[in-house]
Amino acid sequence: MDATVWLGFGFGLVLLTLGAELLVRGASGLARRMGISPLVIGLTVVAYGTSTPELVVSTNAALTGHDEIAVGNVVGSNIFNILFILGACALIQPLVVAQQLVFREVPILVAVSFATLLFAVDGRIGLGEGLLLCAGAVWFTVDSILASRRETAAIRAEYDEAVPGSATRGWAVGAGLVLGGLVLLVAGGRALVTAAVSIAKVAGLDETVIALTIVAAGTSLPEVATSVVATLRGERDIAVGNVIGSNIFNLLAILGVSAVIAGRDGLPVAPGIESFDLPVMTAVAFACLPLMARAHCLARWEGALFLAYYAVYTTYLLLAAQQHAALPRFSAVMLEFVLPITAATILAVVVSGRRANRDGGGGPATS
Repeated sequence: MDATVWLGFGFGLVLLTLGAELLVRGASGLARRMGISPLVIGLTVVAYGTSTPELVVSTNAALTGHDEIAVGNVVGSNIFNILFILGACALIQPLVVAQQLVFREVPILVAVSFATLLFAVDGRIGLGEGLLLCAGAVWFTVDSILASRRETAAIRAEYDEAVPGSATRGWAVGAGLVLGGLVLLVAGGRALVTAAVSIAKVAGLDETVIALTIVAAGTSLPEVATSVVATLRGERDIAVGNVIGSNIFNLLAILGVSAVIAGRDGLPVAPGIESFDLPVMTAVAFACLPLMARAHCLARWEGALFLAYYAVYTTYLLLAAQQHAALPRFSAVMLEFVLPITAATILAVVVSGRRANRDGGGGPATS
């Protein structure tokens, strides 16, 4: 494969990452100058800003007729965010979450994921469904701001320390950072989509597979940086909130806007995504329920399980794309042994966690 294609892909990723960083810092600084609390900035500007690469790539793909990339990027990013990012963060430190918004955001993520799965049953996400998703994004943002007023002083202090941007920057500097970030995002998005299409053609792979794997992982780099750094600093509420909030934004805003851009005919959903990847994305959202059930904790062993599942998911995509001889045996092992055992484990964790919380003896797991 021509090295220039990969260079173009890498160049696009660099532009997207830098663009998202400039946008977040500029918008955060402007928001602070307007007197908006760091907690609200973290729940909106930062969470949404880290998802701007997905927004740019998916809308660009929808505008240029590469619908597989538009949908696959969102679905793949949501799977990557939970299985890889939360898994890696939990391995660094068990994710004990004090932020009460987790109680609200996890059920919303599960509900929105299931609704998206239903929308795609007919093989497309229509214009009306896209508008409904966009309306949901507006509602979620407003409700997040209202819900933030109920957070504890400790959570507010955590966001005050971690949220980027400074109120001492002038309006012109903040606006310049936002404008520069948007320019880099647009340029990076175009470069990434062009390179992804070329990679798919040269490698003989479907654009959907490329979107679900390398494009999804690449556009999630801002979430990786934000969550891992927050975990290392002990700011685990931000690490979890960034992932869950970004996933909700991906489905409501990014998929919604892409469907609206697609027009009256709606945004086509590839059969493979409809029958496999969307159900996986929904199941992964359900896997976040232990965060609510067991003293708001994701233990190290669960983080390792998440990472292992992401490796298995990626392996399946590559085997299926190549119609490898090992695919039937691999699928049989997954369906007959691994998935049932994991489902039973998650159910047991949820039930035991709720029982422990009810009895007053449940504490956060640390290993």
